[in-house]
Amino acid sequence: MDTILILDFGSQYTQLLGRRIRETGVYTEILPGDAPVDAGTLRDVKGIVLSGSPWSVYEDGAPAPDATVYTCGLPVLGVCYGIQRMTQDFGGSVRTLREREYGRKVVELIARDPLFEGFGSSFTSWMSHGDSIERPAEGFEVIGLSDGGIPAALRNREKRFWGVQFHPEVTHCERGIDILRNFAIGICRARPEWTMARYVDEAKARMRERVGASPVLMLISGGVDSTVAAALTLSALPRENVNLMYVDTGLMRKDETVEVMRTLHSLGAEHVRRVDAEAEFLASLAGVSEPEEKRRIIGDAFIRVQQREVERLGIPDAFLVQGTLYTDLVESGKGVGKKAHVIKSHHNVRSPLIEEKRAKGLVVEPLDRLYKDEVRVLGRLLGLPESVVARHPFPGPGLGVRVLGEVTREKCDILRDADAVYISELRSRGLYDLIWQAFCVLLPVRSVGVAGDVRKYGWVAALRAVASSDGMTADVYPFETRDLLGISAAITNRVPAIGRVVYDISSKPPATIEWE
Repeated sequence: MDTILILDFGSQYTQLLGRRIRETGVYTEILPGDAPVDAGTLRDVKGIVLSGSPWSVYEDGAPAPDATVYTCGLPVLGVCYGIQRMTQDFGGSVRTLREREYGRKVVELIARDPLFEGFGSSFTSWMSHGDSIERPAEGFEVIGLSDGGIPAALRNREKRFWGVQFHPEVTHCERGIDILRNFAIGICRARPEWTMARYVDEAKARMRERVGASPVLMLISGGVDSTVAAALTLSALPRENVNLMYVDTGLMRKDETVEVMRTLHSLGAEHVRRVDAEAEFLASLAGVSEPEEKRRIIGDAFIRVQQREVERLGIPDAFLVQGTLYTDLVESGKGVGKKAHVIKSHHNVRSPLIEEKRAKGLVVEPLDRLYKDEVRVLGRLLGLPESVVARHPFPGPGLGVRVLGEVTREKCDILRDADAVYISELRSRGLYDLIWQAFCVLLPVRSVGVAGDVRKYGWVAALRAVASSDGMTADVYPFETRDLLGISAAITNRVPAIGRVVYDISSKPPATIEWE
């Protein structure tokens, strides 16, 4: 199958590059940026993309591609760090900008080029970089400029190299998908042969080959990811070999347990082991406020419970199946290669006990190359109901990272009630399906207020609602003022412990969607 090879230098957006190119129907593979490249690697490859990076090309230890990338004769597209890398490698110069280029920037096209086939004279790009090309390398010419005459797009016609200083893979970039399509299909002549149905077939085959006749254990959270992973596992393996387990951590949303069990039974999973571990999780979290420590504790507690239950089931060598997504791996610094930075640790990725099982080859993650929107497509393909597939994301650590500061049963109950009111209000106002993710956060402060004629200190709830397509970038959902006022009033009226409601207006980046 025709393939575009992406070399990952540690960018948070690398897999998003693959995701966007796959949207055009062209298959992508991702390798570490400095991986050896030979004839075997390049089999079926029609073009190469060099990703962005948190590194600067002039830093000691900055990653660089195998020299074969530049001599193999295939078209190459450098994105952000990628074009800076090519510039440096071919004798040009890169410098630090006085002011970082970030966010939406207009790019003026000053030359016609197949990379921008069908474009007018300008478009709005998405920038995220602190370095810029000071002097293009010999043979390279600037074909696009951003504000102040800063190079935004370059080409080398003879070598068939292109580069853009912005990120066409991010949805905020106007016509970014057209740029990637022009490269993959127009320039590289790759045939669009990749589909989600093909991914399903390949994922099932990989799972059967990996697991064989061994038993597998899957921890179910009730969220979209674990439910889709369970559906895929049940369709790939003999059902008698699949052990589903739901751990009630006490950190779940209101009425979560009832909904989870109903969903699992709808999948035809007759034997689901439900474990009540609320007391254990809350005891482990007592006195702990630091977010990364809470995530570690929750991850370790999951594995302890799992190991204990595995012993009871008599399947000590069972494979652990997880609904880990690529975004989880990326934010935890587990992207392809060794140059990725940690944004936040996901309990199912960086927990020491998970790492131990991973080192033994006992962790199976059939969704680890997918983004949330792709998982939803996969879920529909597997026949899951829309009520499950379209549900807003819920973090693996649950309310443990939505109760800021120390986690207690009282705080969880308050947050559960507030969040339930919030989601109910969104549904009744016809807003739920317009929002990628919405939830409440309980802040570790109390604020003065008045209840009747009595002075009262109540907890502060923060509302979060974002619009996104993949979870890697997100914009604040633009509520009408009347909706925010109505939602706030509903929460303070129905949850007496909440005395004040605020709305988080931060985008991602620079913030993340979750607060911790």
